[in-house]
Amino acid sequence: MSAPPLLRAWRVGKSFGTHRALEDVTLEVARGEVVCLIGPSGSGKTTFLRCVNQLERYDAGGLWIGGELLGFREAGGRLHPLPEREIARQRRSTGMVFQRFNLFPHMTALENVIEGPIRALRRPRAEAVAEARRLLDRVGLFNRQDYYPAALSGGQQQRVAIARALAMRPELMLFDEPTSALDPELVGEVLGAMRDLARSGSTMLVVTHELGFAREVGNRIVFMDAGRVVESGPSQALLTSPQEERTRNFLSAVLG
Repeated sequence: MSAPPLLRAWRVGKSFGTHRALEDVTLEVARGEVVCLIGPSGSGKTTFLRCVNQLERYDAGGLWIGGELLGFREAGGRLHPLPEREIARQRRSTGMVFQRFNLFPHMTALENVIEGPIRALRRPRAEAVAEARRLLDRVGLFNRQDYYPAALSGGQQQRVAIARALAMRPELMLFDEPTSALDPELVGEVLGAMRDLARSGSTMLVVTHELGFAREVGNRIVFMDAGRVVESGPSQALLTSPQEERTRNFLSAVLG
C-alpha cells in the first residue's frame, strides 16, 4: 500500500462575498514531493495556500495535514471551527514564505530566525541560535547573520525568510511566488536555495511563475484557473503535452 499523503485537499471552496475564489479544489501532496501551482493571476493559487496555512478559513470541503483536519473539529455530525489556539498549533506544521519578506527590520538575520522557535516553541535560546546558524549557513548566509534586513539584498532577505520558516521544523513548506518581488539578477539565488531544499527531501507546495524551476524541481504541476484545478500531472508531461485547451492556451501565452 502507498503511504498516505501529507496534504490532502478535498473539494475545497472559499468565497469572498459574492466572489468564489476556490471551487472544488481536490489534490494531494505526498511526503517528500514538490508540487508547483501555476496559472493566471486571480486563479486561486495564493488563496489555496492561505487556506492550507489557515490565514484564510475555507468554507467548503476539507483540508488535512498528516491525517488531521485543519481548522475544524467534528462533533455531533457537524463541523465546528477550532479556537485560535488550536489553529496556531496546527499552523506549526506548515512554514510559509511570502512574496514579500516580512522580516522584522529591528532584528538581525539571526534574531529573525530564532524569534519563532524561542517564543512559539519555547526552545532554549542556545539551541535556537545553534539551529539558526546552521539554517543560515544552509541558505548561504552564515556570514550575514548579524546584518539587519536593510543591509541585505532582496534575495538575501528572502533566503533569511526561508531559514526562518525552516526553523519552526514544519512538515510542509509553502512558497507564494517567492521570487516575484525580486530584481531579475537576484531570482537565481533564491531558486537555488529552494532547489537545495527539494534535494534534501523537503515537502513543498510552490506557487510560481518560474516554469523552468517547475520543470526542473517539481515532481508535479497543478494548473489552476478561475478557482479550479484544470489539470495536474508530472511536470515535464504537463508542460510539453498538456491535455486541456485552457492549459495549452496559458502555456502558449507564457512560453510564446
